[in-house]
Amino acid sequence: MNSNSVDLIATDPPFNKGRDFHATPDSLASGASFQDRWSWDEDVDQEWVDQITDDFPKVMNVIQGSRNSYGDDMGAFLCFMAVRLLEMRRVLKETGSIYLHCDPTASHYLKELMDAIFGRENFRNDITWRRATAHNDANRYGNITDTILFYVKTKNAYWDGYEASTPKSPEEIAKAYPSKDSRGRYRSADLTGPLHGAKKGSPSTLPWKGYDVHKLGRCWSAPKTGEYAKYIQDYFIPNYLDIEGVHERLDALDEAGLIYHPKRGKWPGLKRYASADRGVVPQNLILEPIGFTNYNKKSEATGYPTQKTIKLYEIFIKVSSREEDIVLDPFCGCATTLVAAERLGRQWVGIDIWDKAYETVVEQLRKEKLLSPDGNKGGQLLVFGQINHIKDPPERTDEGEEAVPFLKTKLKVDEPKGRRMSRAEMVDYLLDQQGWKCQGCDREFDDPRYLELDHNTPRSDGGLNHISNRILLCGPCNKLKSNTYTLSGLRRQNKKQGYMVGQQTKK
Repeated sequence: MNSNSVDLIATDPPFNKGRDFHATPDSLASGASFQDRWSWDEDVDQEWVDQITDDFPKVMNVIQGSRNSYGDDMGAFLCFMAVRLLEMRRVLKETGSIYLHCDPTASHYLKELMDAIFGRENFRNDITWRRATAHNDANRYGNITDTILFYVKTKNAYWDGYEASTPKSPEEIAKAYPSKDSRGRYRSADLTGPLHGAKKGSPSTLPWKGYDVHKLGRCWSAPKTGEYAKYIQDYFIPNYLDIEGVHERLDALDEAGLIYHPKRGKWPGLKRYASADRGVVPQNLILEPIGFTNYNKKSEATGYPTQKTIKLYEIFIKVSSREEDIVLDPFCGCATTLVAAERLGRQWVGIDIWDKAYETVVEQLRKEKLLSPDGNKGGQLLVFGQINHIKDPPERTDEGEEAVPFLKTKLKVDEPKGRRMSRAEMVDYLLDQQGWKCQGCDREFDDPRYLELDHNTPRSDGGLNHISNRILLCGPCNKLKSNTYTLSGLRRQNKKQGYMVGQQTKK
């Protein structure tokens, strides 16, 4: 898939549960099964290890640390997830988000892995979902929750919690908005805020209509941004958002009858009307919907061993994407994310290795009345022919950008035909050919451990590594080269910094 092409990823990968999963017999997903057991020797591709070791050392640190603290099975699982998460980040747009479903088996390790790949500053929430109301576990509290790790690609990620908000009941509205006037229920909200370094004499500290809030350690804070400021402009003061001065905004609010003046009190309040209340945005504890109960078991459950509810994934899709956005599920299984995306008018892509995944997607869409088999839309969203089903990877049409370039320390090249050496064999071969010398600055060392394996010349098409394009560099040269410079560029940089760099000897 092309880089920066996906708006949202919501996925439910394996959990490293250490057991096998099988679909219930005589169900839509009959025959579906997968082994959620992991072995470093059997399940880890050496290509993954080489790629992560060379290009994403922070990620490899997490994997090795998890192997040390938990065991090889966790290391193998994280290696499997790492190469996929690196690509997931690559295909996400700058405004994109990812929701990764997991459980306590590996959630803490996946959190650290995602911190290394997406950046811990882009972590937003770990969301707890109640998947059952009761469960008995021997010698411990019943495990009835899953965890969803919510990350964004950048600070510009889209999010609108009100798209999935829960409306307040009439009783809750009456309690939250105890006062009434001709416009309806309202409550008096604060028009001031903490000083936060505001100096005496600045506009926000000056008295207004006899109220001197600075004497009380406060400053004026008439709303300028946010949902309620937009509401004021839409319903009461047409040009409100264009009013710059805080006192001018206070005057406009007062003239529109939006300020409550107490008979006794330190300062006035802003009238916040119940009609602007959009409900409670989703919290990081999701109690409803629960897992499969009588309300959705017959219509929604496929018998797939790890199926999740559609309404849960609708929450993520509503708040982190807009209509027509592209939603991706790289472990789409029984189509939960895809059906939720179709319900909400999003475009979607599902990927799965299960050979019945396509048939299950089609059947789930038909059950949800989202697909008509006869070509007649009849008010429905999809007809046959609008679902593209391919078994071979699509061709990328961008320039082949690598995953997570900011994490990379080295560049990769395609491996030519012929025998492929392991990293250890490459190091031994180069030491034998070139001696214990850095190929960047020509410095000779008395211990080969000072030298690090790196690439000489990058190729635009990426791919694997081969001995013909490998060199040994000392630590300073390797850091200087980073993920930007070829060896010739390294020589230019070292020359600028006063280092002499010898020519490479080809052998």
